[in-house]
Parts: sequence; structure tokens; C-alpha cells
Amino acid sequence: MALPIPALDFAAPHGYGGAVPVGCRVLVPWRGELAVGLVVGEGDPARAHRLREAVHVLDGEEGPWVPPATVAAVTAWAGDAHLPAGLVWCDLIGVGWEARVRHRVRAVADADLSAFGRHVPPPEWTDAGGFPSKLLDAVREQGLLEEDFAPLPRLRQVVRARTLDRVPVSARTKTVLRAVPAPPEGLTAKGHAAWAWLREHGPAETLSAWARGAEVGSGVVANVLKAGGARHVAEEAPTPEAWAWLREHGPAETLSAWASGASAGGVLLSPTAASTLAARGWADITQEAAPPPPLPEPGVPWTTLDPDRLPEGPAWRLHGGRPTSRFQTLAPRIARLLGQGRGVLVLAPDHATLHRAWEGLSGLAAPAGTRAVPFSGQLNDVGREHAWHLIRSGAARLVIGSYLALSAPLEAPALIVVLEEGSDAHKLQAGSHAFVPDVAARVAAAQDAALALVGSTPAAESVPLPGAVLPPPRARVHVVDYANPPEQPELGPLSGVHLTPGDLGYPLSHDLAQLLRQVQERGRQAVLLAPRRGYSALLRCPSCEYTPGCRNCDVPLRFHRDTRRLTCHQCGYHESMPDRCARCGEQMWKARGPGTEWIAETVATLAPGLPVYRYDRDRQDDLAALYAGESGVVVGTQLLLSQEAPPNLALIGVTLADTWLNVSDFRASERYHRLLRSLAEWHPTRAPLLVVQTFQAEHPALKVLVEGRDALAYPAAEERARAALGYPPHARLAQVEIAARDPERAKIAAQEVFDALHGAGATASEVLGPAPAPVARLRGVYPYHLFLRARDDVRLAQLLATLDRSWKARVRVDVNPRGGL
Repeated sequence: MALPIPALDFAAPHGYGGAVPVGCRVLVPWRGELAVGLVVGEGDPARAHRLREAVHVLDGEEGPWVPPATVAAVTAWAGDAHLPAGLVWCDLIGVGWEARVRHRVRAVADADLSAFGRHVPPPEWTDAGGFPSKLLDAVREQGLLEEDFAPLPRLRQVVRARTLDRVPVSARTKTVLRAVPAPPEGLTAKGHAAWAWLREHGPAETLSAWARGAEVGSGVVANVLKAGGARHVAEEAPTPEAWAWLREHGPAETLSAWASGASAGGVLLSPTAASTLAARGWADITQEAAPPPPLPEPGVPWTTLDPDRLPEGPAWRLHGGRPTSRFQTLAPRIARLLGQGRGVLVLAPDHATLHRAWEGLSGLAAPAGTRAVPFSGQLNDVGREHAWHLIRSGAARLVIGSYLALSAPLEAPALIVVLEEGSDAHKLQAGSHAFVPDVAARVAAAQDAALALVGSTPAAESVPLPGAVLPPPRARVHVVDYANPPEQPELGPLSGVHLTPGDLGYPLSHDLAQLLRQVQERGRQAVLLAPRRGYSALLRCPSCEYTPGCRNCDVPLRFHRDTRRLTCHQCGYHESMPDRCARCGEQMWKARGPGTEWIAETVATLAPGLPVYRYDRDRQDDLAALYAGESGVVVGTQLLLSQEAPPNLALIGVTLADTWLNVSDFRASERYHRLLRSLAEWHPTRAPLLVVQTFQAEHPALKVLVEGRDALAYPAAEERARAALGYPPHARLAQVEIAARDPERAKIAAQEVFDALHGAGATASEVLGPAPAPVARLRGVYPYHLFLRARDDVRLAQLLATLDRSWKARVRVDVNPRGGL
């Protein structure tokens, strides 16, 4: 079930005679309701008692909802990661947790249900919605309820024009006044004139219309009618123009849509008039099966494919070049597998990478006689369900999506491609905290499919795999060394020995300011990457050095100048900007650590008139003018890289690169190097000048880019360093968090976990800590961390098994953590 619980043992539905339907969804009783669960395996036959009987198997004819091999792999990974199976499956299945079925019930023959109340299921089949779910569960538990389930199609309401023969006669006819052939005797002169007018110009729809036309009073025409000079006659009415429009262009989704469409087509119609026509019988408002929602169109098919030069084997990698060149290299392998009737799954860590993959690879499906479908959170619920059914039926064998696609029921998968396998975006930030490449590797092995790791630069863990490295894209890099002014005469009159460190400028250097003015003069575009959102990292009193902090977390509050607020970026707590220091009463504040607001303000000062945009979590300006080619500069955080690069991008500035390095994480420099590679290839065709402002100009992660070395150069050196230190890929890590609202209780519980691990045989090199978390108090909770370092997954699972007991504090496990140590 989609709940953070372990797998529960249910019996098969009453009378179910088939094999255990692993991978199928079932309806099970849960707390008085019916919940959807996923069958992950056969229960323990040695157990004498099972929780309850399942009520109904939802999947059958089309096969399991999730492939059994995938179920086995993910469930085993969840067990090794010390996670409840329900928590993991809730994260990894993005569709199917709601049962859309018709549910009918009746009492078992000769059953007396009076003990359950007066309103109980009768002996005849009755819609279950008429009874409280808890009542049904109580009857079900006693074995006195029969239930019937049938799938319900997805319906939609439409307004459809009726055929003319189905329109009521009253709506198709109208009553009019017609003059009799001869005038009756006794008419006055005016009455005779009224009869003569109606005889010549009639019929008239009403007495008033007759009187106006004959230019007589209403009493005159009433007397003529009374005398028998005219009579009411039923005649065929002209069909409404709005009905004819709906017959030709319909059906419409709503009455308002009918009115809007008809009016746009030249037939004036208001929603009220449309409602009147429907009420008179000219249209039906009905329910009908909804057509499948449209999915994105595939990219342009490849006209020619290069020979397949990629490695064979269970796992390999492809890195370097630009996204286009990587897809061009990958395309022959995917096309060959699709042509063999096999399936291919491509996983992307973020929307931008997913979009590029769809544009570059989806065109391979049609020439192979299949189709490509996307599958991610960008689709709505209906779109995801439609895509899932296309995959499940075998109509789509190329799936390009997010982590939600990992459990897709792909037929005969031969290849799972993980794009940018080292990206932190692959780490789920809540729930199971799964690292998707780890789970993908398990699924690939279980499905007997190859695992391909593809991206701008390999993760250090991928270096030992066989692979191909493409030539790096052309990169122009200028380093502003705040510690030592650089000399790069080939880039023009920028920094030189005449500039002291104090002259370089901060937060935007002299060089970057000069380049921004050139961007403005030439009508080009620039992007400045800021290390954080808001105005500054903190405010500090210049007299006593006091810094306002969060009341829930042990972190300084970030200053947001736009709102004049201090905000905690951990828990969201905020307060107004204080007038004076709470400690010494000083009125002046000194801002430290520039954010997007500060840098945007500085750009406006250095280049007046240059349009400045912001793009961070607090504010996403409309960048349509930039994408239309107009000049401007965008100041943003890494969130900006989720968008396409502006077309006339000439300059990218990393305002303070050391922010990515000054983190207590052994992956910090690798993350920094990946960021630089991503910036260098961000624009699909151009090589904007990349300006890096730093105090560590000699850092190897930056130098390999400046020197034009390939994508493997730095990760290979990093992998060798980790071998000496005993870090991944030469070990497996898990973070154990012990947290409580009382700091002493958290500390004691952390020591108890430490003692239990060593009591179970853990060595000093396998357990690091315990120590307070980098943020000692977070949302009112005091977390302590232990890190487990094992030689392989088997040993790590042995260490984690020690935690299978109750503790005096909350204990959470995160396998392959992606944060600070």
C-alpha cells in the first residue's frame, strides 16, 4: 500500500485459485476501508495467522501492474536499505494507487444481517456506495458479504447535438397566426384592413407582431381572431444556427465551450441561450468514454545512424561531448534493440535533461515499429495512466522519464539508460531517500538488461566501468583569482598585475563588470550564477558580531531585501527585519555572503539600462524576452539550469565558486566539477565565455576544464583518491540519523546505537561518529549522525540489521547519502 509500512501478509481472495500474482494490485481491507496494495511476494507459509483476506485482484488480463522481476529487485533493495517496502513503492509508482471500479455487494444467501443495523446489504446486488464502508468491512470480516468488482472506463461529460428526428416536435415546430381564406362578416373597417394585411404578409408569430404590421391596435386584431378571421397554425420551425454549428463541429465539453466555439465561428450564442437550446431538446449533455489524452509528439527521426561503437556487457558508460553528440552516439544501440523487439528505458534526473532526451531520442521509436512515451510528474494523472497502459500493452517500447518510470511494465527490457548518474537530483529528497541509479542497477540486473550511465562527466563510482569518452566541447574559461590576480592576455584587457586583490571587486569582479558592459553594448545575453537566493547569507552586527538566528534551527536567518524579512531556508520560519541589534542595540547591520537579490542590485548599478532578471526559488521572472533574442542578464541559482539556455548567451559568470567547495562532503569537488561541465555545455551550439570567480584557482576540478582535458580526467583522479581513503566506489556508505526533541536524549540514543553496532562486531573503520549533525537543531529536533562504511552491500546489510529493534529516539537510515559528512 502507498503507506510507510512494511509488507503485510494477506491471504488470497476467497476462492482465488491461481498463482500468487506478484506485481499485481489487489484491494485489501485496511482500517475499515478498501485500499490498493501491490503484491510483492508470497507470504511465509509457516505463519499460522494472516492479517486478512484480500478482497479482489485488480490486474490480471493485461498482466501485472509492475513486472515481477522489478518487484523482486526493488523489494530486495528496500530490505537492504532498512526501509519499509510501502515507503519505497509509494515513491516509485506514480500511477495506479486508486481503484476505478464499480463495486456491488449483497448478503450471503440466507444470512441474517440484522445484528449490523437496519440499513444493511440486501440479498440482491446493490451498489456499495449506499452503505458505510466500516459497515461493509464488519460484514465482510464475518464472511457474510459477497462482492463484485468491474473496471470503470474513464468518462467525460460532453454536449452533443441531437439528430433532427430526436429533437422533440415541440422544439421543431412553432405556432403562428394565419388569415382564413375569406373575411368573416361583421368586421369593422380596421378589422378588415388587419385581416387583409395578415392575408398578404402573414403569418405573424404573435398578436403584437400582427398589430404592429397592420398598424392597428391590439384590440382590433384580437377581435378579428375572435371573429374567426385568423387561426393559430403549427408549422415547421427553422433549425437554430447554433445547433447546426454543434452538429458540424461538436461535441463540446461544456455549454460554455459550445457558446464560445459557436460565437468564434460567427454564430452568436450565449451560455444561457445554449442552456435553453439543450433544455428544449436540441442537444444532449451526456457521459461518454473519454478519449486518451494527447502525449508529447516525438522528436525528429534520425535520418542516418553511425555504427554502434559502444561497449557490450552488463554495465558501461558514455560521457563527454554535448548532449546532442552523446545522443548521436547512443542512438545506434537503442535503434538496434528496438528493432529486435526489446524495450529501452531512459531515466533523467530533472526536467531539462528529460526534455533534451525526449527531443534527441524519442524519434528512434517509429522507424523500429513502436512508439516512445514520456513518463514523469510533468504529466497529469490521466496522462500518466494512459502512458502506463501503452507501456503495459506493449504498444510503447521506448520509455523516457523520471524516476517514476523505473517501475514501468516495459516488455522485454534490454537497456536501462541513466542520464547524469552523479547528479544529486537523482536523490529523492523525502520518503525513502532512494538514490535512483542504485535502484536502477538492481532492476537492470533482475531484468537481465544492460545498465548504461550517460552524461557530461562520469561519477567517480562509474570510472571503473568500460566506456567511451567523447571529445569535450569547446570551452572558453576565464578565472578571476581573488587570491592572486590572473594574467590572461589572450582574453583581452581584463585582469592584470596592475590590479591588486582589493581592486578585483566583490561580489562582481572588475573583469566580470567589464564583460557585462560589453554584453550590453553588443546587445547580447549573460547569466550570473549565485550561490544562494535572497539578499545575503546573513546579517551581522558590526559592533558585537551578533547574527539573528532561527528559533527552530541552529542556522542564521537569510536576509531577503525585497520583502524586508529574515527567513530560515531550512524550516521556512521568518520574521521582520529588526531595527536594532537584539544584543547591543546598534542600528547598523552588515550583510555577508551575497545572494541573488544583492547580485542583481549590483548588476543594475554596474550596467545601468541592462535588463536584469531573477530566477530562483523565491522568484522566477518571465524570460520570454530573452528567449526572443533581446539583450539582458539573468541572476539565478542552479534552478536556472533547469531551463534552456538563452539563444544569444555570450557570458556565464560563477560569482563565487568556492561556495560549492566549502562543504563537508567528500563529493563536494566532484559536484563542483560537474557544475562547471554542465555550464560549459549548457548552450547547445555556442561556447559562451565562462568566468569563474574563486579563491581556489588551482583546484584540479577547475584546472582540467581550463586546460581543455576530457570528461574522464578529473573523475579518474578522484576515484584514485577515494581508493586510498576507502570511499565509494571502494566502499558502501549509509547514514544513520538519530533524532529527538531533547538534545541529551538524542545524544544518549546515538551512543546506544554506536554501542550496539560495535557489540555486533562492527570495526572502528566501519562506524564513523556519532556526532551532532552539521545543523545541530533542525525544526526543533536535535539530530545526531553515524556513518557506516562497509566493503560491499552484503556487509552493509549485516550492519544495518543491528538496527532492527526499538530505540529511545527516532532512527532513520539513508543508504548512499548525498550530503555532508
